[in-house]
Amino acid sequence: MTNTFSNPSTSNEFLGHPRALVICFFTEMWERFSYYGMRALLIFYLTQHFLFSDEAAAGIYSAYISLVYITPVIGGIVADRYLGQSKAVILGALLLVAGHMGMAIEGLKAVEVTVRGQIEIQRDPFYLQIFYLSLSLIIMGVGFLKANISTMVGSMYERSDPRRDGAFTLFYMGINLGSFFGAIICAFLLQYYGFSYGFGAAGIGMLFGLAVFLRGQHEFGEIGKPKNPELLRQAVFPFVSREIIIYLSTLLGVLIFWQLMQNRVVVGGILGFSLVSMALVVITYAFTKCERLDRNRMLVCLFLMCYQIIFWSLFEQTGSSLNLMTDRNIDRVILGFEIPAAAFQSVNAFFIIVLAPLFNLMWIYLAHRGWEPSTPMKFSLSLIQLGLGFLLLVYGASIATDSTQVALIWLVLLYLLHTTGELCISPVGLSMTTKLSVPRVVGMMMGCWFLASAAGNYVSGTIAAMTGSDTVGGEVTDPAAALASYMEIYATAGWYSIGAGVLAVFLVPLLRHFMHGIK
Repeated sequence: MTNTFSNPSTSNEFLGHPRALVICFFTEMWERFSYYGMRALLIFYLTQHFLFSDEAAAGIYSAYISLVYITPVIGGIVADRYLGQSKAVILGALLLVAGHMGMAIEGLKAVEVTVRGQIEIQRDPFYLQIFYLSLSLIIMGVGFLKANISTMVGSMYERSDPRRDGAFTLFYMGINLGSFFGAIICAFLLQYYGFSYGFGAAGIGMLFGLAVFLRGQHEFGEIGKPKNPELLRQAVFPFVSREIIIYLSTLLGVLIFWQLMQNRVVVGGILGFSLVSMALVVITYAFTKCERLDRNRMLVCLFLMCYQIIFWSLFEQTGSSLNLMTDRNIDRVILGFEIPAAAFQSVNAFFIIVLAPLFNLMWIYLAHRGWEPSTPMKFSLSLIQLGLGFLLLVYGASIATDSTQVALIWLVLLYLLHTTGELCISPVGLSMTTKLSVPRVVGMMMGCWFLASAAGNYVSGTIAAMTGSDTVGGEVTDPAAALASYMEIYATAGWYSIGAGVLAVFLVPLLRHFMHGIK
């Protein structure tokens, strides 16, 4: 059975699309509301509540973000083979509600005490473990929900259906609307009421998403159902079905992530080993199973993923070091009102909402005239824009009249250039992977793509740690020195990113040659 809507009736449509799309839109919107709302607060929770150093907080943040990029691969495989997308989304949503509500259990704030002349941080171990467990529930929840709800959207349309691209455009808008409002609302709740209210709002948002999805189940028909229900009901052990085993294994996975979040070096080792191993598998397959044209395309695809690692390692400063710098060294007062630092996590989503349709029209316009940049050129442009964003912020700091504060406009310009860079690599990269990969191994190549994203996010923690400043009670002791430290690292990052982008421009002709006609 093909999981698609065929010739839907008018009564089953909304604005020319299946009503099920509306259900997916709001489910994903609320999920992104909760995810980005929580993420906007996370680095401050680590540095201000638990009193982790900037370096340690960056490590925890990057480990969390990198694992979030890995689990959708697992969730997608389990759904495709056993659960079906609908049950996987419900499972993911339940885990996410539990995780976000766990984050709302704020507990006792860490304190600095002097022991034998040395300052030590005393954290309540019970609430710290609740925190790590909550992150682990979110990691696993995202894995089951994120990949599968997108698959359900695609299953509503035949490949040739002209509504398909429009549906994903609407779905993408839901993602960014959730991101935009999540960061703003949770940031203001933190500002005026505290962490538990901000995290609690994220949990309530996810609860709304779960309610929407459950309420709309009748709209999906056979979409998202298990391919083989009998296989799920089959007993693996006496009186224990395969479905129950999957749920129990999911809880075991949560416990594994719980431990990994407390051993972040291990996360880096696993990521490095997995990425190298996957790359070797792809290379071996390309040379042993593929003809020359397919082999060359596969290798180009793998090479371009290296650009992605560079991009995300710098872009993800947004939620870590840039978030802290915004709090400490950006003049956020507008018309006498100080905007919470975490609220600026919404700026990227705002620019995406505004610019994504324009970029789509621009690529179409250029394509009709034969001027559209190739995929390697778009990747190169993404790195150059990313670097320019950092350098503009550095320039703004250099002309500031106050040695501790930078004008807000320079931060906004950074976000603008980072967003235009993202639009040149993120949606383009997913398309590239499907175009350059041999059909038989598209899934494996998508796994490589997500692993590269995860690796970039993990490396971002190392870069963020370099910007760390001395703090007491979560507050920097020398704001001027903190700003100087940020600008030194961002200047280096900016020039390296531009340099990598310019080098990539010179490689474009060679890469296009090996792509054999694919743009």
